[in-house]
Amino acid sequence: MRAFTKFGKRGFTLVELMIVVAIIGVLAALAIYGVRRYLATAKTSEAKNTIGAIARGAAAAYERETVSSEVVAEGQSSTSANHALCESAANGVPTAIANVQGKKYQPNSAAGEDFEAGDSLTGWKCLKFSINSPIYYQYSYKKGPSTIAQGSAASTANGFEAAAQGDLDGDTVLSQFARTGEVNTATGTIRLATQVFIANEFE
Repeated sequence: MRAFTKFGKRGFTLVELMIVVAIIGVLAALAIYGVRRYLATAKTSEAKNTIGAIARGAAAAYERETVSSEVVAEGQSSTSANHALCESAANGVPTAIANVQGKKYQPNSAAGEDFEAGDSLTGWKCLKFSINSPIYYQYSYKKGPSTIAQGSAASTANGFEAAAQGDLDGDTVLSQFARTGEVNTATGTIRLATQVFIANEFE
C-alpha cells in the first residue's frame, strides 16, 4: 500500500505561474506584431503592384504608335512622334492626399474623372490604366525628372515616374513608392528601374 506524504499533491509555485504568464504575454505580443506587420505588408503590396502596372503601361505606350488621328498635309509631318512617352497625368488619383489618410478612396469612373482623364497622348488614357476598386494610396504619373524617387532610381528629362503616396495610419507621415523609366535617346529604347523606390513603407 502506497504511503501518502504531505507533499504528494504539490501544486505550482507563484514563481512558476508568473514565468508561464510572462511567456504567454511575450508570445501574444509577438503574434500581435506579426499580424499587424502582415496586414501592413498586404496593404503596401497594393502600391507596389499598381505602380509596377503604371510603369509597364508607360513602357507599352512608348513602344506602340501613339500618334493622334489626323490628316497630314503633303510634304509635312504628324504633330507628335510615333514613339513618345505619355504626357503627365494632370492630377493624381485621388487629387487630395487627405482622401487616403487612414482610409480608402473609391475612384470616380465617370468620363474625364480620376483614371478616366486624359487622351491618347496624355495621362491615364494614354497609359491605358485604371482601377475600379477602393485604393489605399494616391497614384500619379509624371513625364520628366522624378519628384519622389531619389538617387540612381531617379528619372531624367527623358524619363517618367509612376508613384504612390499614402498614410495608412493617418499620422500625416507619408509612405512613398516610385518606379521610374528612361528613354535611351541614342537607341530609342526604354529601360525601367530594377526596383521600386520606397520611403517610410509602413507609415
